[in-house]
Amino acid sequence: MNYPVWDVPVIGSGWTIGIIAIIHILISHFAVGGGIFLPMAEAKAIREGRKDWFPALEKFSKFFLILTGVFGAMTGVGIWFSIGLANPEGTSALIHNFVFGWAIEWVFFLVELTLAAAYYYTWGKISERDHLRLGWAYAIASIGTLVIITGILTFKLTPGGWLAFAGTGEEPHHFFEAFFNAGYLPSLGLRILVCVSLAGIWALVYFGGMDGETEGPTKEKLVRWAAKWILPAYALMPVFALWYYTTIPADHRELFQLGVSTIGQGAFTHVTRMALMAVLSSATIALVIFLFAWLFPRELTRGQGLAILFLALLATASGESVREFLRKPFVVNGYLYSNGVRVLNIDKVNRVGYLANSPWAKPVTDTTLPSPEIGLRMFQGQCMACHTVDGYRSMKRLAGGRDGKAIGSILKILKDHKPESPYYKYMPPLVGNATEIESLRQYLDIMANGKLTSPVVDTRPKPVKAGVDTTVVRTDSAKAAPVADSLKVAKDSLNVASKDSAKASAPKASVDSAKAVKPKADTAKRP
Repeated sequence: MNYPVWDVPVIGSGWTIGIIAIIHILISHFAVGGGIFLPMAEAKAIREGRKDWFPALEKFSKFFLILTGVFGAMTGVGIWFSIGLANPEGTSALIHNFVFGWAIEWVFFLVELTLAAAYYYTWGKISERDHLRLGWAYAIASIGTLVIITGILTFKLTPGGWLAFAGTGEEPHHFFEAFFNAGYLPSLGLRILVCVSLAGIWALVYFGGMDGETEGPTKEKLVRWAAKWILPAYALMPVFALWYYTTIPADHRELFQLGVSTIGQGAFTHVTRMALMAVLSSATIALVIFLFAWLFPRELTRGQGLAILFLALLATASGESVREFLRKPFVVNGYLYSNGVRVLNIDKVNRVGYLANSPWAKPVTDTTLPSPEIGLRMFQGQCMACHTVDGYRSMKRLAGGRDGKAIGSILKILKDHKPESPYYKYMPPLVGNATEIESLRQYLDIMANGKLTSPVVDTRPKPVKAGVDTTVVRTDSAKAAPVADSLKVAKDSLNVASKDSAKASAPKASVDSAKAVKPKADTAKRP
């Protein structure tokens, strides 16, 4: 826990990133596809003598400049802010390993913005040949941004040979090995196809607003030409998708295979639902474009164009959701878990404690005894990347109906993180020392039940005495004192935790908890 936590009530930080990212993808991929669309349309108009296209294309380039330059840039910065707050460890890892990649990407981006503005403002002011050259220069710069960002994105699932150098300090020297990973080329092909099809869809949105009566012939030609831009995606996307699928590591491919194999039983896993939604929404896009844009181009309205764009949003969101889900439980496969814990550090963290070196937990961390206050910090650091208290993936709901003992059993399964565990493929290991794990159990118990429903466990190291089996639980009256101390600390910390929890939408601690955790008389007898 090297950074402060970011609590987003109800939807959680993951969905916050997802919403911003989906909007950004719709715009940024249009920035690439539209950069190809505009000079191609202009070249076609020049070649075929269609001067009537120029006014419409000039207005379209203005729409393109505002949408991509303003909203594309805003959502791009929004992604950086949100991922930096939600997963600073993951963001740090990507920055440190690809610092020159990001620098190149930003140079391309600045060139792209400049050329987009120059392309719009020079309509009719320079020769057609030079204006077309500006358009193609923009297209090359925009493709450059896609070429760079795709290598960094695919690295997260298929880091390949780079993993051999993870944690050695030599990682940046293996930039190209990480960048040109197994998933790079098929993913780049897929994204270019998405860019091209989105260019056609955004063009339908814009040209759908043209007047079918006064601009009928021009609108008809432009709408039908834009409709054709989805064809490459439908012809080639299955090929690239299959190629990409073969590059997914086998253990992650099993997540998808498991989801597909259970369809016949009526069990639609998350990845299955998202994959089906991507296929169905894509098929619907093709049908709607044929019925509304191709058959009746002059009658196409902007509202119908926006409906097609909404279907594209569904297809994009579900496709990206599948891609993200297949990477679970990692941010960088084999290197960094989604809770920000590096694979190489697990043993150390379990030994010294998750909060031991955290500057953000010092004011509340007394690791001598477990307490809900420490549990709150554990929840914030290790659970909130994927769960909320009572919203998306609600911990209240997931832990509801379980008493403290059952919650403790689940935490033990998560900490052991054995391959046969039902959570192994989806959730990162729970890390921390015994005091921190017991503290998290207490916090979740109070969250789910309003009070502690099982005895507080004394996790302090047992003194070693000759001839005494130290594995036996200490239960005589003298040794029960630490438990009583623990109860007092727990009660005191509950008040503090409840205040913090209120800020974090966490449940209030019940004053009954002390009664619930009071040791029974028979527990004071040595077994």
